[in-house]
Amino acid sequence: MDAILIALQDFLGDSGSAGILFMALAAAAAFALSMGLSAFIMGLVDPVRRRLGQLGLGSGERLTAAATMAESLSNFAAIVTPRSDRERQRIERLLIHAGYRSPSARTLYYGVKALAVMIPPIAVLLASPLLPKITTNQLMLYAAGAGYLGWISCSMWLDRQVATRQRALRAGFPDALDLLVVCVESGLGLAPALARVADELAVSHPALGEELALVNAEMRAGVERGAALKNLSERTGLEDIRGMTALLVQTMRFGTSIADALRVYSEEFRDKRTQAAEEQAAKIGTKMIFPLVLFLFPSFFLVVIGPAVIGLIDVFTKLAQ
Repeated sequence: MDAILIALQDFLGDSGSAGILFMALAAAAAFALSMGLSAFIMGLVDPVRRRLGQLGLGSGERLTAAATMAESLSNFAAIVTPRSDRERQRIERLLIHAGYRSPSARTLYYGVKALAVMIPPIAVLLASPLLPKITTNQLMLYAAGAGYLGWISCSMWLDRQVATRQRALRAGFPDALDLLVVCVESGLGLAPALARVADELAVSHPALGEELALVNAEMRAGVERGAALKNLSERTGLEDIRGMTALLVQTMRFGTSIADALRVYSEEFRDKRTQAAEEQAAKIGTKMIFPLVLFLFPSFFLVVIGPAVIGLIDVFTKLAQ
């Protein structure tokens, strides 16, 4: 405690009013953090709320841990939520692409992002007594840098989740397309075919199976088939699935055979995959230049020229003697 008081006195003495303002902001952030954590903990341990969630009473929906956490973090989420509708829609689209379709997903994301921005600077301020030689400007710089790292870490995590899910969807799409062609050509309609493919992919490709099952559920709930297929392309964000859904919508609009259209698209998609593989293979030669130059060539020159260099050194040593 004495060390903290001495550090605070030095801090206020060095920076004057700027230091007082900075410490006031830090104290306000710490107070807001403590209030938010208290509200979050009280929301988790509230027996009435937990009982209502178990019985399904109140709002008529089961209260999940994510919804409770989002409700507790709503005040923090308001701090970093962008005012632009375009930016909010972009984040919502990324969350959907990552597989987070809950209504509270955006609030939970921004709440965690706000905590990630506030907690590291507070930790830096609390750890300042351990570094007595650090100056006020350096402390403010470190705190700002910690907050910035917390900000970009959340964005990087979301981008990584989107890339991981899209990679999983892309890996299962060829199998789903082939199974869909087989099911439609065997006489099944579009909705039963999607349901059968979703069941078959539930184990090998669960992400894509879930998306196809959701399309089938929307159709059975009364959503138009074209709208349900467009929702699939918007949820996944993949160009391949967008092309298939556009083809199916056009086929249903003009009344042509779905089986023939899927067969043609399957053949074109197979050719596209072959061309993509050939493109990747053609890039290998260029990509191998850097590891060859950095790792293989130095060791090769060392083995080939090393003995000659050692012999020359011995000869010049004898001549010098």
